[in-house]
Amino acid sequence: MTTRIKITIKNISLNAELFDTPCATIIAGMLPFETGPNEWGDEFYLEIPVKMPLDDTATTQVKVGEIGFWPPGNALAIFFGPTPISSGSEPVPASAVNIVGRIIEDAKVLKKTKGARSIRIEKV
Repeated sequence: MTTRIKITIKNISLNAELFDTPCATIIAGMLPFETGPNEWGDEFYLEIPVKMPLDDTATTQVKVGEIGFWPPGNALAIFFGPTPISSGSEPVPASAVNIVGRIIEDAKVLKKTKGARSIRIEKV
């Protein structure tokens, strides 16, 4: 069963969900949290206190709106457009990520929030 969440950045809130995977379940259990994001192209990534290896969902082929966990940085990654190593309009992570969720609404709106100092993620 998925966990419904809300991602708030600046004055924008988006509905999202975390999937029913071991990695996503651990992340859901830590909510809510608010932290300063890092940016890598059209990707926000947030260091979180989770240590998990790559799992069966691990991939380097992600879509706009997907949420991943990047084990090398213990980071939650929110993809909303191309990253510096993309060759087209789809994001490409620095290396494989566990797919832990997705934004239900139009994730491209997050382009308006670049430069944000804080991201809040909470259950709804």
